Amino acid sequence: MKTDKKVRMATLRHWRIRKKVSGTKERPRMSVRFSNQHIMVQFIDDVGRVTLAAASTQGKKAQAEAKLAANVTGAKKIGALAAEAAKSKGIVRVVFDRSGARYHGKVKALADAAREAGLQF
Repeated sequence: MKTDKKVRMATLRHWRIRKKVSGTKERPRMSVRFSNQHIMVQFIDDVGRVTLAAASTQGKKAQAEAKLAANVTGAKKIGALAAEAAKSKGIVRVVFDRSGARYHGKVKALADAAREAGLQF
């Protein structure tokens, strides 16, 4: 089926990126994942295998602000919230992991919003 090939190719893209991108405690990996309805961002220390901070459209701050969706507007707001969550944990520099998604649209909007909020990557 065509969808099987799409899933397989997306998985290959994801692992091709992940073998080059790794996070540490000083510079964690900012992992971005999009579903049809939600956006998830995690700051991960791959050496210690621990999530240092996270933000998503399902989080309390995002739900209190407004009903956010997995679109460019929601990505901008989640990018700012993710940067705020990271800075509260003392994280300023990150490695960006787009999880196999192309760098345009939602991914680019989220990354730009995080940069404007003070993250360096």
